[in-house]
Amino acid sequence: MDSQEQTQVGVRRTVIRTLAVLVGMFAFAFALVPLYDVFCRITGINGKVDATAQRIVHEEVDVSRHINVQFITRGSPGLPWQMSVEMRQMSVHPGQTAEVDFTFTNNSPNESWGRAVPSVSPSNATRHLRKVSCFCFEEQLLQGDERLTIPLVFQLARDLPEDINTITLVYTLYPVEHSAQNASLTDTLNNSAKSDLHSLVQGDLKDDLKDGLKNNKAAGVAI
Repeated sequence: MDSQEQTQVGVRRTVIRTLAVLVGMFAFAFALVPLYDVFCRITGINGKVDATAQRIVHEEVDVSRHINVQFITRGSPGLPWQMSVEMRQMSVHPGQTAEVDFTFTNNSPNESWGRAVPSVSPSNATRHLRKVSCFCFEEQLLQGDERLTIPLVFQLARDLPEDINTITLVYTLYPVEHSAQNASLTDTLNNSAKSDLHSLVQGDLKDDLKDGLKNNKAAGVAI
């Protein structure tokens, strides 16, 4: 093989390696966002909250500690909704189960979809906040001028770090686009989900809440 052929082979190898590196970089960049999102949910970094229901853990309530839980609601452009909470803050013991109502109001005569996206501060409290029932788990549909009240049921883990005395839950409303083509399918899925949720509330979740709230009569003392 003469020097010219060797040069051509070397150039081809360089091009192939460069393309392979570029493809790898593109794939890594594409996967980086969902991987980071999963990492944040696991570690609680940036206040990411896992959007799945958790069961109540029956553990002894630490009545010696009082945690101030604050609730902040925010709207966003493009969604004519208002979200309010029955109390802006409440005192909860670690290990205790509490419940607070949130109300959604559609200030438009037209139906629209929205979702409340949560975040928690400080971020290291995320792993110690168990959301048993939350409107943030799914998208919500409000008819024109409709008003809907949904409870948030949560529990603070007993192993909440000693240096945390205040937890802030922020819920930000975002519009959700739904095309007319999948509206019928979405309604069917939502009705099925509501039926399943109703059965769950009437069953295991109802028993858990009854036991948890009975053992902790002071749950959710408004301050």
